[in-house]
Amino acid sequence: MYIERRSFLRLTGTGLSVLGLTSSLFSEEKKSNYSIAACDWSMWTEGPSALDLARQIGLDGVEISAGKPEDKIAIANSELKEQYKVKKKETGIQIPSIAMGLLNDAPLASDPRAVNWVLDTIDSAKELDSKVILLAFFGKGDLKDKDGLKDNDVKEVVSRLKECAPKAKEKGIILGIENMLSAQQNIEILEKIGSDACRIYYDVGNSTYNGYDVPKEIRMLKDKICQIHFKDGAFYLGKGKVKMEPIAEAIKEINYKGWFVLETGLPTMNKVNDFKKNLDFVCQLFG
Repeated sequence: MYIERRSFLRLTGTGLSVLGLTSSLFSEEKKSNYSIAACDWSMWTEGPSALDLARQIGLDGVEISAGKPEDKIAIANSELKEQYKVKKKETGIQIPSIAMGLLNDAPLASDPRAVNWVLDTIDSAKELDSKVILLAFFGKGDLKDKDGLKDNDVKEVVSRLKECAPKAKEKGIILGIENMLSAQQNIEILEKIGSDACRIYYDVGNSTYNGYDVPKEIRMLKDKICQIHFKDGAFYLGKGKVKMEPIAEAIKEINYKGWFVLETGLPTMNKVNDFKKNLDFVCQLFG
């Protein structure tokens, strides 16, 4: 995750398109030792119907959105959770993670409702058998500016995650921090939190575009990585700035066993075909 969907779409030049092809064709072709999902906002299909689209593409799962910055966020709604449960059973598609993108506009460091949002999402993740919650720190929630780290924001985030971590650990949920910081800065934040229920949600696209040495960072973070986003701006994976082969070698080297999540664009504006192409690339890279 980087920024809200409208901005993501401006960056990638994506839009709505017609669905096509069947899930059976794709599922027969998919061969990978890893489970692979996609973000619902990247698929332009939020809500339970995103699981139908994932099945058409041949994915294993969908990273769903928690909702907007409201007093009670959508994912805490019992009716919506029941719809997801029904759709999971119907499609066989999993929900490996829930993304709290609302924290980009209503930051964990400053919004008085944020802790309760996280706690509610932990409960919902447990119900939906989602093992990871993505905590986003972009836009208004960015933990750095042109002058460096926002020390006061970092201090408040550490304090609030210390408050949330015990419940996450009790429920078997990982709070995955995704931001624009370096691996070393993130390691220092994790040390301050002091809980293995908090780890790093690593995005190979964000890190590449921010000038970080991605394979080196992956090796530094090792088992502190809970989940990985794959993306490369408006490009298909393997066709842009992100050098996937050395990244794949680093991922294999640290013995990563978690999910890969596609946060990719739609170069041809065809949801199924574009995601299928990126899915095939990742399967070939790690197959």
